[in-house]
Amino acid sequence: MKKLIFAFLVPSLLSATPLLGQTAIDVVESTFKISGAGEEVFYFGFSEGDQIVFNFIEVNGKELKELEIIELPTSSKFMDYKTKKIENKTIHVARTGIYQFRFSNSAISSRICRYKIQRIPANDISKNFNTNVYWRTTFDTTYSTVEEQFLVNSDTIISDVFSSTPQISSQNAINGNNNFQVIDFYLPDNSIAWSYYIGTGIEGKEEFDRARDNFTQNLSSVVAEIPGYGPMAALALTGISYFNKVQGEDNVKYWFLSDENSVQMFEKRQPFMQYKKGDVVNEASQILAPLRGKIYLALLNDNTIEPIKVTVRVTAISVNQRFETRVVQKMKISTRKMPF
Repeated sequence: MKKLIFAFLVPSLLSATPLLGQTAIDVVESTFKISGAGEEVFYFGFSEGDQIVFNFIEVNGKELKELEIIELPTSSKFMDYKTKKIENKTIHVARTGIYQFRFSNSAISSRICRYKIQRIPANDISKNFNTNVYWRTTFDTTYSTVEEQFLVNSDTIISDVFSSTPQISSQNAINGNNNFQVIDFYLPDNSIAWSYYIGTGIEGKEEFDRARDNFTQNLSSVVAEIPGYGPMAALALTGISYFNKVQGEDNVKYWFLSDENSVQMFEKRQPFMQYKKGDVVNEASQILAPLRGKIYLALLNDNTIEPIKVTVRVTAISVNQRFETRVVQKMKISTRKMPF
């Protein structure tokens, strides 16, 4: 008979030991899933003198890498590694504060966790203590001294890069000259755009002169003071052409070649790389790329008898900026969530 009574009483005593005859108040009882290599964190508040009673089990009997109970901000009150189950872990609350319950899973597969938290209040006054944790946003302002560059001035420069009127022989020239020419020129440093004008014969040259003269006469007094500002500069800056298409007896074929190798291929009458071409009496256009280095322009006369004269003009716009360094204070505002 005694044996029967003993077998019945032992488990009952184990269950009741942490409570020591006092009433435990449930704080939370929940089941949650932690993803592979994941972490879950919960926060609850406790009153001074409370006894925290903590129970935990991994539902499928798998190990959880790490479980920790921390009194905020940094006081670790309990930690266990590779645990499957924790029964009636009791923690005394020395002062009213917030406790963090952290569950960490390092495995690839997920973990199903069930936990229960109870509190045994120190007295009747703290029975109704609110264990909920609330969050407020705080703002932290820090200052740092850094060096930064700033623009002192910026000069826009108009450059007449190329101006020439080459004569190109016909296909059957008696003097044996080639019926093509390759001219080249360099763009100024820091170019942002450039423009070209190509015109054949008297008609092509006269149209260039007409556009230049008319443009100058119609300039406002402010713009007229800008050195070198004319229809070529306006075309480079805005893309708007002030040159009319004309009719003439002569035409010229042209190609802007990509590099020196393309020049050699052109002269050998082999396939070559180019980024713009035309077959015109006259033409003007804005170019936005390339903007540096050496530019090659190939001109070809397909007239079998007559040579041609070609008016070629190139204008580039460059911007020279001067920077200096100064020391400034940078303000950085960061936000963080604070429990209370």
